Amino acid sequence: MSAGEVACTYAVLILHDDGIPITAEKISSLVKAAGVQVESYWPSLFAKLAEKRNVEDLVMNVGSGGGAAPVAAAAPSAGGAAAAAAPAAEEKKEEPKEESDDDMGFSLFD
Repeated sequence: MSAGEVACTYAVLILHDDGIPITAEKISSLVKAAGVQVESYWPSLFAKLAEKRNVEDLVMNVGSGGGAAPVAAAAPSAGGAAAAAAPAAEEKKEEPKEESDDDMGFSLFD
């Protein structure tokens, strides 16, 4: 991510947090006030994104994986092979048990 993208991202978040309508002019003014040089097209792209998508949804879904939906959609067409692979991914690794004092034959207070 370039510095211009990051600056515009923060500007959109600031505007959204303050409840100010997100426009290219307001993004540009925030970025200029921060002293960051950006390409002229970044503020308008971010403003169009904010128009089409809810910023609150984008913020709340940052940690969700984007690749899971296509895999789930492909599972019915893949048949049994995809269904057999799913349980293998869900298996958890066993953590090695730590030895307790009882296993060693002594304790701290003996």
